[in-house]
Amino acid sequence: MSDHNGEDRGITAVGMRRDFGALRAVDGVDLEIPGGRIFGFLGPNGAGKSTLVKILTTILNPTAGHATVAGYDVVKQGGKVREAIGVALQDVGLDPLMTARELLMLQTELFGTPRDEARKTAERLLVTVGLDDVDPKKRAGAYSGGMKRRLDLALALVHDPRILFLDEPTTGLDPASRAAIWEEVRRLNDDLGMTIFLTTQYLEEADRLADEIAIINKGKIVAQGTPSDLKREVGDEVVELQFGSCEDAVSADDALAAIAPNRQHSNRELRLYFGRAAENVPELVRALDGAGIRLQGLTIEQPSLDDVFLRVTGEALEHEVDEAGDAVPPGDEQRAEATS
Repeated sequence: MSDHNGEDRGITAVGMRRDFGALRAVDGVDLEIPGGRIFGFLGPNGAGKSTLVKILTTILNPTAGHATVAGYDVVKQGGKVREAIGVALQDVGLDPLMTARELLMLQTELFGTPRDEARKTAERLLVTVGLDDVDPKKRAGAYSGGMKRRLDLALALVHDPRILFLDEPTTGLDPASRAAIWEEVRRLNDDLGMTIFLTTQYLEEADRLADEIAIINKGKIVAQGTPSDLKREVGDEVVELQFGSCEDAVSADDALAAIAPNRQHSNRELRLYFGRAAENVPELVRALDGAGIRLQGLTIEQPSLDDVFLRVTGEALEHEVDEAGDAVPPGDEQRAEATS
């Protein structure tokens, strides 16, 4: 798990558990993440994603089990862990009255860097995240959501960490800002060999960036592997059926049970998995016609991470936004932590 300089950049967890009263948020998680990988971590809201990240970044102690990050025990050597990692959590906490350069210099100096060197680091990181052309007098409070995310990423990089934890770094961003963050994450991994632990609610993000993915549900890891391996396990091809109502989709689910035992129902859609999908289409259409169920659309496609997620969690990974376009924060996990 060491890079060419002999520095450990890996993450391990064995039997990791975290309870909040009667609620078990993380339930016996084992992970082995080699250094230099981008590791995608997925799960529904309240599944345990953020809780595990907080354990690995020393914000929370585990109830049971142990973990090492960069070769250091997260409980016994928390200070060493914090020196080795950068963290950009889901809630961006920036002083709205300070400029980007002021925030970056302050953060750098907190790690013991002399002021002149801190100034150079701030300028370098502003270029790195594409904020160097912003008015230097503009305060962080006036930044857009995408600019705040990029500044938060820069703040996590001031001490050249070996491992970077990104907790839903592109939630609520527009497509262009999201693509810019993706490009920077890939560059940090490719050019610096930085290990990236990425939690996300965007399956495309995990598919595009991650070398390996784990899906957590109800505190347990329910699937793990490369994106291609996970998709291959679902089935060779997918027939997606679209209906005019949820009721029709439920009726179709029942009517096609004998023909397609491997299927997933979500709202007005039904996805069926076959080794050779096209050969089964005529029989599917005849069965629906015989049951008096009207079909509105039919497509054949390759499995996606959506299919993997549906298979192992029983639900689609849907990211809700409020009317302003901002991410609606998960509820169950935070409420559990607030009452612990």
